[in-house]
This record gives sequence, C-alpha cells and structure tokens, in this order.
Amino acid sequence: MDTIIGIIFISLIGTLLHFMYEWTGHKKIVSIFAAVNESTWEHIKIALTPTFIWTLYDGAVYGLNENYFVAKTASILVIILLIPILFYGYKLITKKSILIIDITIFYLAIIFSLLTFKYIVNIEPLHFFYRYISVVILFIIFGFYMVLTLLPIKNFLFKDPITKKYGIKGHSHHHNTEDK
Repeated sequence: MDTIIGIIFISLIGTLLHFMYEWTGHKKIVSIFAAVNESTWEHIKIALTPTFIWTLYDGAVYGLNENYFVAKTASILVIILLIPILFYGYKLITKKSILIIDITIFYLAIIFSLLTFKYIVNIEPLHFFYRYISVVILFIIFGFYMVLTLLPIKNFLFKDPITKKYGIKGHSHHHNTEDK
C-alpha cells in the first residue's frame, strides 16, 4: 500500500513542481527544486525532488533494512535513466515530442522507481560493498541535483528545446534580475 501512496505523492508533487517556479515569481531558491524550463533534466529533477522528500517516509519505515540504501539509490537511478531513455527513444521514431507520451514517461519513471525500491528492500540482504557504494552514489546524485540548475552542463539533457538555453536562462521569461 505504501508503494501506491508513494506513487501518488511523488506524481502529485512532481506535477506541481512543473509550475512552481512560475507560480513563485521565479524565485531562485525555488529553481533548485522546481522546473525552470522544458529541458529533460528539469523533468528528471521534478521527479527527484518529491522522491527525496519521500525519503523521510521510506527512511523511517525501511531505514533499518540492510538493502535500504541500495534500494533508494537504484530507485533514483531508475528515474535518472528511464526518463531520457524513453523520451529520446520514442523521439527517434516520431521525430517530435508528443505531450501525452512525455507525461506518461514521467509517471512511468515514478512507478518503476518505486517498484524497484520495493523489490530491492524485499530481497535477501546484499553485500556490504553494495550498501556502501550506494550511499556514495546517493550523495553524488544529491550534490549534482542541488547544483545542475544553477550551473547546468552545456549538454542536450539540459538544453531547453524552446529557448535553446540552459538552466534558469532557459526559462522562457528569464530576466537578468535576481529574485523578484
């Protein structure tokens, strides 16, 4: 049951985060957690933000499980990998972005992420090495997550398809001012 609640929570918060930067009048602090443009990275980010928040719940429930950090890291990697693989995969065929498919990919990534988490926490305990490396990877992911909107990599994943710019500068209503 907690998997279903997690899917609903992450999907709902992620959907709201698509609009939050706009709703808050382009606050820079919000840009770290919410989508600032239509790039693939920003869509990954709005699935990661509520997934990190959900960690407060699943950490309390499963945190003592020996596979917890492996499960958490794997579930986050599912989001990071599945969204661009499915998005660019179907675009190879259609040669264009189709909104309903884009939205479906977002929700599928969340569903598969939580199913991956649930599967891994329920298998036999993994070797300590996997638990250790998962914690290291999780910290690396979180660090990149915190920085990449403000300092985006000049790469197709971070390029807004509308403005052809990166990060906050890729927002269609970007102003050269700080917080409004």
